[in-house]
This record gives sequence, C-alpha cells and structure tokens, in this order.
Amino acid sequence: GVQMPFFFRQEGNSCCCGRKMDSNPAKQTKKEAVDLLITGGTVIDPANQIHAQLDVAVRHGRIVAVDRNLSESFTATETFAAQPDQLVVPGLVDVHVHVYDAFTPLGVEADHYCLGRGVTTVLDAGSAGSATFAGLRKYILPANRTRIYALLNIAAEGLAWAGMSGCGAGGELDSLNQVKEDDCVKVIEANRDIILGVKVRLAKNISNGGAHEQPAYQRALSAARRTGTFLMTHHTQSSIPKGGHQGCPSALAAGDLYTHTFHAWESHILKTLPSGEYDIDDACSAAQKRGVLFDVGHGAGAFSWPVAEACIKRGFYPDTISTDLHTATYHGPAYDLPTVMSKFLALGMPLDNVVAACTSTAAKALGKAQEHGSLRVGCAADITVLNVDAVDLDLEDVHRQRRKIKQLLRAVAVWKDGVAAPITRPDPFPNPNSGNPNDLRSVEVRDPNWQQVLEMEAQREK
Repeated sequence: GVQMPFFFRQEGNSCCCGRKMDSNPAKQTKKEAVDLLITGGTVIDPANQIHAQLDVAVRHGRIVAVDRNLSESFTATETFAAQPDQLVVPGLVDVHVHVYDAFTPLGVEADHYCLGRGVTTVLDAGSAGSATFAGLRKYILPANRTRIYALLNIAAEGLAWAGMSGCGAGGELDSLNQVKEDDCVKVIEANRDIILGVKVRLAKNISNGGAHEQPAYQRALSAARRTGTFLMTHHTQSSIPKGGHQGCPSALAAGDLYTHTFHAWESHILKTLPSGEYDIDDACSAAQKRGVLFDVGHGAGAFSWPVAEACIKRGFYPDTISTDLHTATYHGPAYDLPTVMSKFLALGMPLDNVVAACTSTAAKALGKAQEHGSLRVGCAADITVLNVDAVDLDLEDVHRQRRKIKQLLRAVAVWKDGVAAPITRPDPFPNPNSGNPNDLRSVEVRDPNWQQVLEMEAQREK
C-alpha cells in the first residue's frame, strides 16, 4: 500500500492531532466536540505531501485533526459529507487580484468573486499606491471576509484612474513626479501587516511612451530591497529587455514575482529556434532557476493558449496560478481561480502541482506559509471543497482562441477561519463574448488559423 506521511502516523500512544490515545478501549468512548467535520473527500495538501481519502476536524476556527475515520473520535456541530471524488484542499490563495472595489476602475468585490469561488486569501496587486492605500485599508478590508493582503504600487496614485495597460495611451507612470520611492517605503513600513511588497507595471503605453519605464522599475526594485519585501512586475509590450543588467526578469531576485507569464504580446517569454519551434527565453529560464517566481496573472490580455502550450511542452510550469481578477475578467476570460486552474489541468499540469500553485507555493510566495495554504494541525481552518466536473467545453483564452476542456474544477463549499461562506457562480459560463479576437492582429504568438478565428467571430457577431 501507499506509505502514509508521518503527519498521520501514530507514534507510540499519541495521534496526529496531539491527543493522547488511551490504551484502555473502555475509556475511549467519549467523543470530543468540534465545530466542523469534513468527511469522506480526497484531501490534497501539497505542503504536507498528502493526497489521500481523509477527514478534517475544525474547532474554534483552527484545524485540530486530519486523519481517517474522525467521526469515531469527534462529534461535530456541522458535518460536510464530501464524495470520495471531491477534493478537499487548503483555502485557495490568489496572488494577483484587484479588489479596491468602487474606488478604482478595475476593482471587484472580493467576497463575491474570490471567497465565493473557494479563494480565502488574496493579494491585491498594486491597486493602491502610497497616496491611496489608506482607503483600501479603511473601507475594503473591513467590508470583506476574504483575507486581503496588498502590494503597494510604486506610483503614488496606484490604479486610482488607470485601466488595463493595453487599452490606449495613458497610465500611472506617465509622470515620474508620481513615482515616489520614499513615500512607498514609508507606507509599507507603517502597514507591514497588510502590505507584503511592491508592484510595478512595465508597459510603453502607460509610461510616457516607455520613457519612464526604466526609472520606475529601478525605484520599484529599490523600494522592495529597502523594505526587505518582494517586487511583482507586469512586463508586457515593454521597452525593457528580458536580459541584461537592468532587464526584466534578469534584474529580479529569488522571491520576486514575474506575472502575466503566458501573454503573447511583445516582451513574451518565448524565443524562436531556427526550426521555427518555440523555446523559453534564456533570461526567463535562468530567472526561474534562481528562484524568481513565474505567475499566471491570466487577466483580460495575458493568457494565450499557444504560449502556454509552448511553455508546458518545454517543461516550464508556472510557480503560482492567479487570475488577475478585475472588472474586465470576472465575466471571462478568467472567470475565477478554479477556472484558471482548470486551464492548466487541460494543458497537462499534474493535479497536485495545480493545487500547490494556488495553496502551498502561493502562501510561501506571500511569506505566509506558516499561516495559510496548508491543512496542518493548528493552522487557520481555511478549507475549500472542489468538484472535478466531467465536461465537454471549448474554453477561450484572452484572444478567443479556444481549447477543449474535459475536467472543470468548481468550488462547492468553502470555510474561512472555520466559518462557511456562500458559493457564487460565473454567469454566463462560458461567456461567448469574452476575449478580444481583434488582438490577434497585434500579438506575436497566435494559432496558425488565427485569421479563421477572426472571420468566424466576425460572422458570429453579425
């Protein structure tokens, strides 16, 4: 049989949840009371190398036991009987969202679009800068049960008025007067409990035609190093090369995050071999080897099926899977985190790796591996139950290029700190109008039949 991890093994007379096992069976009849018992599902907990049919017990918002047949030891106020083929995983962690709802053009409501889809912890990726963070803290955090951390935008105004970086000229780096490194450092130091790092968007059309990209990048790198935090870079249609002394990701360090890994625009991570096949750019493969984390950041413009396929073919997997959830992605093409996870299942990424990229690895990226992303005894009881639905769906990328999906991950239950939250659903799903096929004229990597895709979509829209 399968060797059980030490986590469950009884050592002497104690069991995995720390209770002493009495050698006299007559004394073992009294059951301990717990608040929640999740029974019968397949537990996948990559942080503890667990993939087995087990039960989970919760008391006072904390996990107290993970083992077989816990209903023999515990009596519960609430019981959730999972099916054997349902996945019981740590509450999902999305390292790239925009939840500064109603204050920024891209902000969405965290509880509806994150917690309601099985995501208990999120990282807001630079919606707020040093001049606007106070509002995120005062109004957004108390209004949501979702656990919200943040990256501080190097631009003082954050994304107070800016939209997506690919939608015409104009953005937060147009004036270097607003790229205030000292202010960024000061606000991080004053809000260490919430702000975990720095965010910069590197793209020509939001940085005075590219003129301000390099100075903004250097200030963002410096702010992250001065505070001992990490930097997340958005690097699309950028004047900054991938390699070289001041390149992106070549200037990034272990623990920094390179998001939008699978976009197809100028600055994509592929190089073309003499055979015409794609391989991973040297600066990107070297960066991943030295510990730079490559994040999906699906978004409305940053996930291309052909780019992702070329990367997976070369064994280049994302370290973290995230949505870049915002007002132009929640109705597709990203929808929510389980849907983006399903795309990577379809690409051939193993299930346990997919789960790790949204739990243990994501929590570690935030510097929160001791608190989140695991079902370890003593951890906060953030737990998600996922269905693996057998489907026959054509799911779009951001350019409306489609691929067949046979397995769809879908949250059916979620608890944050041991308390259940209502589940929500994307509607419509899939959305036939999500994605922008006209971008296919401009991107550098696309399906060979891209012109047919454009023609078909033009016909359909008539």
